[in-house]
Amino acid sequence: MIVPHYNDLNGLDACLNALMAQTYPRDRFEIIVGDNNSPVGLDAVCQLAGGRAKVIHAPIKGAGPARNAAVPHARGEILAFTDSDCIPESEWLSEGVKAMEHADFVGGAMTVLVPQDRAKNGAEGFEMVFAFDNRSYVEKQKFTVTANLLCKRDVFTHVGEFRTEVSEDKEWCLRAGDMGYKIGYAAKAVVGHPARADWEQLRKKWQRLNAEGFALFKQRGGKSLVWLLRTWALLPSIPLHSIKILTSPALNGLDEKLKACGMLIRCRLWRFVDGHRLLMQ
Repeated sequence: MIVPHYNDLNGLDACLNALMAQTYPRDRFEIIVGDNNSPVGLDAVCQLAGGRAKVIHAPIKGAGPARNAAVPHARGEILAFTDSDCIPESEWLSEGVKAMEHADFVGGAMTVLVPQDRAKNGAEGFEMVFAFDNRSYVEKQKFTVTANLLCKRDVFTHVGEFRTEVSEDKEWCLRAGDMGYKIGYAAKAVVGHPARADWEQLRKKWQRLNAEGFALFKQRGGKSLVWLLRTWALLPSIPLHSIKILTSPALNGLDEKLKACGMLIRCRLWRFVDGHRLLMQ
């Protein structure tokens, strides 16, 4: 199991606890943490990991390079990727490995984690409805998020490392598909990812996704007019997706739903402006 990490000891500790609680036989898996020059220092990360994981120094910035640095130290025939702020459920590895019998690489289900002791704010409500629809990503777009990706080692070797400055998960999976490898979906291999807690976190997420998505779009020969049409399609999506929020069983009460609608409007308008900025730069 490969876990990229950057300066989040609490998150990494919870992730490692979840990985140690896997039902898959403990003598048949190992955990490799690729630490991305955390300011707390490599010694602190190693001390926290203890005997649970091997920690590798990954000097090149980014989650993709951290994964790339960790892979050569893994000995298994299957590589299972998750993130240090994620909580894989106990059956994650067992179900993911089982799904590998029918595919060359697989993505599992994603859930959004929110605090249970209070009402959801706008950012959390928005994420509950729209974040991490990994089944759709796998079945319709033929990629999986790297927070929940398993692949055969020989496939990874053939496809190559994760690339930077693009949507690394989507780019790697599409590259694998172009080479003829088959992606599968593992509905019972579940990983939880925390919701973005506020607008600033959500904006930073979409700033990164927009920039990486645009770079991948251009890399794969996308036309400027198509990007422009996609950007303008964000505006009519607002009323359509407001209905989705208002009818979502994931949100409790009108207050949570209205706050999520407000965040939807703010996010789509910001993406609309940013989409034009990327096209003009």
